[in-house]
Parts: sequence; structure tokens; C-alpha cells
Amino acid sequence: MKHISELLEKTLAKSPYWTEARYHRRNSQSLSVQKGLVKQAKSNLTSGVGIRVLVDGAWGFSSTSDLTADSLERALKLAIECAKSLSQLKKAQVKKLPESHLAKGEFKISGYDLLKQMPLEQKLQAVLKAEEETRKNSSLIQSATCVYNELFEDKVVITTDGAHASSNLARSEIKLGAIASKDGEMAESHESVGKTGSWECLFSKNSLAEMSQSAAKLAVDLLSAPKIPGGTATLILSPAMVGLLSHEAIGHTVEADFVLSGSVAKDKIGTQVASPLVTLSDSGTVNGIENTGGELLVDDEGVLTTKTTIIKNGVLNSYLHNRESAAIFGVTPTGNGRAWLYYDEPLIRMRNTYIEPGHQSLEEIISSTQDGYLVDCPLGGQADATGEFMFGAQKVTRIENGKLTKMFRGATISGQAFEVLSTVDAVSREFFLDLGSGYCGKGQPAKVDAGGPFIRCRATIGGVQE
Repeated sequence: MKHISELLEKTLAKSPYWTEARYHRRNSQSLSVQKGLVKQAKSNLTSGVGIRVLVDGAWGFSSTSDLTADSLERALKLAIECAKSLSQLKKAQVKKLPESHLAKGEFKISGYDLLKQMPLEQKLQAVLKAEEETRKNSSLIQSATCVYNELFEDKVVITTDGAHASSNLARSEIKLGAIASKDGEMAESHESVGKTGSWECLFSKNSLAEMSQSAAKLAVDLLSAPKIPGGTATLILSPAMVGLLSHEAIGHTVEADFVLSGSVAKDKIGTQVASPLVTLSDSGTVNGIENTGGELLVDDEGVLTTKTTIIKNGVLNSYLHNRESAAIFGVTPTGNGRAWLYYDEPLIRMRNTYIEPGHQSLEEIISSTQDGYLVDCPLGGQADATGEFMFGAQKVTRIENGKLTKMFRGATISGQAFEVLSTVDAVSREFFLDLGSGYCGKGQPAKVDAGGPFIRCRATIGGVQE
């Protein structure tokens, strides 16, 4: 991408203001199979440059897919015009951006070349086989689906104050679904995984055949499972459920733009907001875990993606920042400025969000639970700026006298996130990031991951409405 870098440098040299030029090329592939038939096989290529300037405290932004010197210069002039117009209409919050850990050099996440070299036909055959194995696992399976998506991202970010980074990464995901039916009853289950890296990275925990078997088995098991009685209960949340809670109900409330808008986390730095057993972080890379779904070495503002400890031993320690919000709060940017495509402006977004592992084993936590539920297999849900949440779960297992007993069919868990985290009295040493196949939505999508250990807490649980 040397030619692109030189082109961006020449464009920035013509700007009298702080300017950021970001080139982004994305190649995406998608495969979908249902009932043995290929429902979708498509490819898409998008590329262009976004130019952002800061003039008298106001931002101006313009983009173009025409990668010529003249077109980039026109985009720069338009961005400057927009910023000057806005600076006359709004009170400036930021005159100058803070010092940052700016990225310089090449940043390439392993697995990019391997995934690109793998023939699409080979991937399609694997998807066809996985769907077939899921469907044929049991005579009760009426329908199965398998979806595979991949993204190849090539970027160059250059700023007039010193960022000069090129990056390459590949993200891929597999999603399996199964629908079982018996005597008029139907049940549905899902298995998914998303990683940053090669095809093999997707199956570091479970093989594709094991995922097919698990999806089919859960759908069949749920057919005969009763609905759960509602009420406040002791819950052991799986890493995937912990990830959903960490991302949706905590992570968004500590994004600095939401904090400035009045989220529940506003003015809470230094305040005890959770159990002392809870330490919650957001990071571009996670120690001990490779190829996470939200892995990122440099953000779209050219800032290195350092680890941010949001909650430390129960105390709110930091918000998530881009360069603008860091200037407002007088802190260092955390590397959370992310844009979905070249024509999107960077927003404050999460990367990998998780609760740190503890010291007990899951077996120990279950055996010391007299009455409660093990909650797993998230179905998504909702949360708001107050930290109130409601999440679905496919699989809930009763715990009685320290032993797992019968399975229940789907449930919702709800509560206020910080209140629920304040009840945590056990945290496992087992630790997984399990939401890499998901997308975060905040005006524009973002690939993220989330997870953690098993945690024991108190929350409201109720049956899923069908």
C-alpha cells in the first residue's frame, strides 16, 4: 500500500489544519446454506478514502471512492469548508487533540494470507457438510442452516500530528442453526463462532462437526424441556452471558460520548459500582487468547489499542475514549475510535470486552450453590443508558444442592447491570471470549468480541414468551 500512503501524505501536506486521511479497502464474502441448498454466495469489494479535519474546534468530514490526487484534494477542501461552517454555529469543545500513543509502521494480524489463499469452493463444501450433518444428526431436526462470512480489511491511517499506520486483518465467522419438531412442539438452537485470523482459528475450541452435533442436540433437548418459573434467583452466568452483560449493559454506558450525554456511569469514576471480585476490561488484544473476534492493533484514528481497565476490583476506573473525548476529559485516548467503512466517521466503539478471570473452578462454584440456575447460550437482548437490561438465553439448567439437575427451555434475565455485578460472590478461573460472531450497532456496525469467566450473581429470571 505504498502508493496509497504517498498519495495520502501529499494530500495532507496541502492542509493548514489538523487532518486525518484514512484509506480503507474491504473485500467481503458470504455463503449461506439451508436444507442442502445454497441460498447465498456473494462477494463485495469497497474502497475509498475518508478525510477529517479539525478547524476551530469543529469537525469537517468528506470521503471519496476516486483514488486520484485531484479527487482527494477536492475531498480535503470540502471537509475544511464543512468544518469552518460548523465552527461558526457551535461552541467548540476541543481546540486541540491530546498527545496519543500514535501508531507508526505496519500492523498485520496473523492468518490473513492463509485465509485469503484458501479457495472459496473449499469453504463452501465445509458449509454444505456442516449443514447436512446438523440436519441429519436426528430425525427430529426439521431444518438446519449454516452461514459463513469473511472480511478482509486493508487500511492506511495518516494524521498531520504523526500517525502513519497501515494494517491488514481478516475476520471470519460460522453460524449454525437447527430447528427440531415433535408432536406439534418446535425448538430452535444456535451455535456460532467468530475470529480474527485463518480458517483454522474458528475451530480452536470446537471442530465444525462438534458444533453441528451441539446445535442439533440442543434443539432436540429443548423440545422436552419445560419453561422456567420466574423470580429473583441465584444465577451462574456462562462466559457468553457474561460477555453480553459486559458489552451491552456496561460497555455502552462507559463509552465517553454516551457518558457526556448522561449515561448512568457519568461522574462515577472512583466509585464502587460492582463487587470487589469484578474487574472488567476492554482491549484490542487479550493476553493468553489469540485471534479474538474483536482483535485490533491500531484504531481508525491511528491510535494504538491499549488495554483499558474499566472497572478495577469493583471500582469504576476509566471510560472508553477516542481522541476528542480524551481531550474533553483530560486523559489519554484509549484506542476506541472505529469506523465501519471509509465513508463513516470514527465513533467510540468497543473491541474485546470482558470480566477478568478469578480463582475458583466452575465445579467448585456449582457445588457451593444450593439453589440456582446455570445460564448459557445467549439469544441477544437489549440494554439502555441506565444500565437496565433484558437478555435471552437458550439453555438454563437447574442447580439443586450443588448439582446440575434438569434443563429448562429458554429464559430471560433482567436487572440493572451495576446492581447485578454488585451481587457477584464467585468468579471462575475458566475464561472464554464467546461473542466473536456478533456485530455491535451504534449508528454503524462494528466487529467485537466479549466474554469472561463464569460468575455467580443474583438477578431476575423469567420464561421466554413464544
